[in-house]
Amino acid sequence: MYDIIGDVHGHYSLLIKLLKSMGYVKNSSGYYHPERKTILVGDFVSRGPEIRQTIRLIRGMTESGHCHTILGNNEVNAILHYLKTPEKVPLLKKGSKRSAFISPIVQDFRNDPAEWDDHRKWLRTLPFFLDFGEIRIVHACWKEENIGILREMLPPGKTPKFIFRDLVLNSKTPLSQAILQTTRGIHHMLPHDITIYDHRRIMHHFYRMKWWEDPAGKTFREISFESKFRLPDYTIPPEIAPVGSTYPEDAPPVFFGHYCLGNGPFPIRNNLCCVDGCVITAKKLAAYRWDGEKELLPEKMVFVR
Repeated sequence: MYDIIGDVHGHYSLLIKLLKSMGYVKNSSGYYHPERKTILVGDFVSRGPEIRQTIRLIRGMTESGHCHTILGNNEVNAILHYLKTPEKVPLLKKGSKRSAFISPIVQDFRNDPAEWDDHRKWLRTLPFFLDFGEIRIVHACWKEENIGILREMLPPGKTPKFIFRDLVLNSKTPLSQAILQTTRGIHHMLPHDITIYDHRRIMHHFYRMKWWEDPAGKTFREISFESKFRLPDYTIPPEIAPVGSTYPEDAPPVFFGHYCLGNGPFPIRNNLCCVDGCVITAKKLAAYRWDGEKELLPEKMVFVR
């Protein structure tokens, strides 16, 4: 059975606290459970105070077979930050949003950049999703069309650098869109006459959608899955309505992170669960203890602060 853990963001001490609370014990590769395995939904690098220790722990547990780990958008951005264009120019512009959280990583590995180089190579061996038949794991969005593209077009083993480069240089290709939506969700641009500010007074031009619901006939607020701001409660005009998809209620349960649900709800539906406890702001790390149930239960959530 599996313990699916949300976005860790470099909080090594809190991750250990969570593992111990679920009965995991220390061994030479990290922590293990005699009857269970952990699954990390991505976004374990960047932001937090113990990035180096976190990567070492998760990598050790993954390579020893006690843990499954997938890539989140923060891992993707960490890889992109160090890539260059064919003209040998840095792929990401200095100060870009994608590079905003790289500084803590650089600082943590300042005395051993070769170790960070090796970890980045390891990151490229991780999958973008997991499908165990009875449950599915993704960082931000499970869309059948995208998962099909990833299955068909990604080579086995380490993902080549050119595929990551294309996320910036050729972002509209089917493979690039599949990776971007899988790791950061589906975004919808706001019309020009709507001005939205978050709690830090930062203006936003798009919002993250509930990828499991058809947006047709819904209001901006109904289809939004934002944690930083609240959208107006009027119906999206048909001429600008996003093209939506749905996730069937009788499909296998999907576990994901990314959306910073500090106050929940975590199981959103009988087969959808967001395990991101928002460790950065709410200081809460979350996990779901899955034991084979087809309908997800709120009481299976575990939290540490």
